[in-house]
Amino acid sequence: MTTHTVPASSTTTEQLLFLDRAAVRTCVAGIDPVAAVEDVLRAHAVGRTELPAEGYTSWTNSQGAYCRSIAMLGSVRDADPAAPTAYGMKLINAATSNPAQGMDRAGGVSFLFDPETARPAVLAEAAYLSALRTGAYTMSSLRHLGPQQFEEVTLIGCGAQARTHAELLARYFPAVGALHVHDLLPERATAFATWVERSGLPFTVTAHSQAAEASAASTVVITLTITDTGYLTPDDLRPGTFVAHVSLDDLLPEVFDRAQALYVDDVELIRENPRRVLGRLLGEGRVLAPGTTKPGTTTIRGSLGDVLTGAVPPERPGDGIVVSNPFGMAVLDVGLLARVHARAAAEGHGTHLDLLGADR
Repeated sequence: MTTHTVPASSTTTEQLLFLDRAAVRTCVAGIDPVAAVEDVLRAHAVGRTELPAEGYTSWTNSQGAYCRSIAMLGSVRDADPAAPTAYGMKLINAATSNPAQGMDRAGGVSFLFDPETARPAVLAEAAYLSALRTGAYTMSSLRHLGPQQFEEVTLIGCGAQARTHAELLARYFPAVGALHVHDLLPERATAFATWVERSGLPFTVTAHSQAAEASAASTVVITLTITDTGYLTPDDLRPGTFVAHVSLDDLLPEVFDRAQALYVDDVELIRENPRRVLGRLLGEGRVLAPGTTKPGTTTIRGSLGDVLTGAVPPERPGDGIVVSNPFGMAVLDVGLLARVHARAAAEGHGTHLDLLGADR
């Protein structure tokens, strides 16, 4: 009697869990994104992550607008050695012409990989998750490096990141009752104010025609623009201000020169990107890496992860300006998506796709 071995491809499936934005938001409602981000920051600070170099390509579309694609891989090892390591990637693309067409500037997908087979296991809408991990990082930095008390916050840039930051400010800083905003497009600031009101967020929104005016209106300034040209001077910021330099090119070099304290997420990521102002200043020796000093030169105190692990003391604004300059790490996206996936699996959210289809 002859027996035949059935090829594995004809009897197996490759299941991929797809989480659209609605599913992601449903899952996020059941987790603490700031706690998730802080766990990853601690892991990164003590060497339990892998963060390869980014893949990057750019082009100009038919409208003459700048477009780019960034592929960001990473892995996060849990403190519990019995827990599986999370492996994944964020692919986030952007076109500067998108907002004029009613689209967010950036969008993409994030993946988690099966640690045994290396196959993609989870596919999720990335733009909201990316904004969420960015906002969660800001909330953590405010907790540990911001003013002891504040009731007003300035947001420069009124796009998707501003909306996510506003939601998180309402969740984590209930004492905040006023937002000062500025956008180069006044209609975008108006639309943001309308969105705040319709969302039921507990803020009054004051739009300012000039960025310097908005920056001087509070002691917490969060930059959320797409600029590649600095515009904020030290004199635009009140003494005792904390700046979350999220969009990375808003501060002029003189702000770093005069900073009371400067914190980052990863020194090497910033050093490797001289397109951004702090990367250029590091390369020029105008700002120094942690552990090095030179009279009259600002030294990076360390990372927020170092602060969270106790390796570096936090410093809040006194009479000067404290700057948080996060470059953005893929491991934060991977770690946050792992939390979202756990929630989705427990509650049955998302859609299962068979990657092989009929080819089995």
